[in-house]
Amino acid sequence: MRFAEPNFLWALFTLPLFLLLFVYAYRRRKKLASKFASISMLPKIATSLSPWRRATKTGLLLLGIAFLIVALARPQWGRQMEHIERKGLDILLLQDVSLSMLAEDVKPNRLVRSRHEISAFLDTLSGDRVGLVAFSGEAQTLVPLTLDYGTVQLILRDLEPGWLLPGTDLAAAIDKGMQMFRRSKVPSKYAVMVLMSDGEEQDAKAVEKAKEAAEAGIRIYTVGIGSKEGVPIPEPTKNGDVSYHKDRFGNIVTTHLEERTLQDVASITGARYFYASPGEFQLQKVLSEIESLEKRDTSSDQMENYQDRYQIFLAMAAILFLVEALLSERGKKRKQLAGRFS
Repeated sequence: MRFAEPNFLWALFTLPLFLLLFVYAYRRRKKLASKFASISMLPKIATSLSPWRRATKTGLLLLGIAFLIVALARPQWGRQMEHIERKGLDILLLQDVSLSMLAEDVKPNRLVRSRHEISAFLDTLSGDRVGLVAFSGEAQTLVPLTLDYGTVQLILRDLEPGWLLPGTDLAAAIDKGMQMFRRSKVPSKYAVMVLMSDGEEQDAKAVEKAKEAAEAGIRIYTVGIGSKEGVPIPEPTKNGDVSYHKDRFGNIVTTHLEERTLQDVASITGARYFYASPGEFQLQKVLSEIESLEKRDTSSDQMENYQDRYQIFLAMAAILFLVEALLSERGKKRKQLAGRFS
């Protein structure tokens, strides 16, 4: 047996506190009653009250609480092999992490907004394998194609500029994606790339790589991020002041969305380009496009998770609470002393 939510078991340590509370309440009632009669006279006055029944009710209540806590911890046991049928695509996310992605024309900035939108995008997927590639002046595979969306989410949160070569090399990102698809040996009609960038490419090689992808049958959906007017690029400083990226002559560098290359890459591969405005990021529209594509049938044997058995403990708790509620503290009246009423 195992527990899916074991942290709830710590609540079992509160049971002694409940017991102390019941004892305190009993003694308080007894103390209040002593104001009307002496302690020695109380048993004679309240002849129908049964200490054993009161103790039994307390025990049932505590045991019911214990079963309820165990139910909340979700006890599980028993598992079986199950054959899972799956339909899906291979979706490779290409995320720009160049310095210009720190621009704040898309709030809070281009990169943070991209991370949030990708995270929401992953939450809507089911059955599709997903991979993640980060790029700036070079491209790096962060997560190979996988069904483990949680791992992608985890890596995604740590994406920041500065750990890859400076610049924006769209061609390197596309090339890295094609390498991954070739290694996966999946028919290209089930392979899709989603490239998110501000499009400020330094070397005009992305279109050539897009032609290679098109020949292989791979679609590349592109999402343009940023405003079309130039904006400065914030840079963090040690003392926390606001600073902006400058060129070697001390002039503030501005960045703006370059749509032309992104549009060409999408068009060449038979996909679409989407503009991520400050109010709408467009990834959900990309998902709608992808959903219309043909998906391959796949299957895999996987071990089913342990089966929840909390229902048993929940039912036991309910029964104990019901019995406790129906059980009266009063027993049969004890016989009165002989001659009491004579």
